[in-house]
Amino acid sequence: MSSVIVCPQSQLAEQIVLHRPSHIVTLTSGEVCTIAANHAFARLVLAFNDITEPRAGLVLPEVGHVAQLLDFVRAWPRHAPLLIHCHAGVSRSPAAAFITAAALMPEQDEARLAMQLRRLSPSATPNIRLIALADQLLARQGRMETAIRTIGRGADAFEGEVFSLPIRP
Repeated sequence: MSSVIVCPQSQLAEQIVLHRPSHIVTLTSGEVCTIAANHAFARLVLAFNDITEPRAGLVLPEVGHVAQLLDFVRAWPRHAPLLIHCHAGVSRSPAAAFITAAALMPEQDEARLAMQLRRLSPSATPNIRLIALADQLLARQGRMETAIRTIGRGADAFEGEVFSLPIRP
């Protein structure tokens, strides 16, 4: 079974050494961190702010960002982990992990996936805009958004804990 590793920026180097991912997704709102690793990996960098509605001077997540994420994770061969990180590991990266699981396991119930995400990461508060955009692209008829709204806001945290979301073949 493959897995999606989710972490905050502060844990990135350690998680790369520990898991040796073949694919890395960087979700950033500013500078792109340099990744030093002693193995090859594919990388997708998506730059947008962790917001859910337009705000002056900030970049709102758009359908194109989610489409790029979906293309990238669908190309992941699953022979090594996929690592997803953002600054705090609380909102954007858990949202991307949930989206990845929904895309790669279309038979999986959205509510069950959301509850699994909550068990794995009590602080996860997936960015609802990213979820809603993915829900549309994946034709989930609102079920992804409803599932994430049902688990609600995660526990307060300065940064999220590292967690691994299993992905069945």
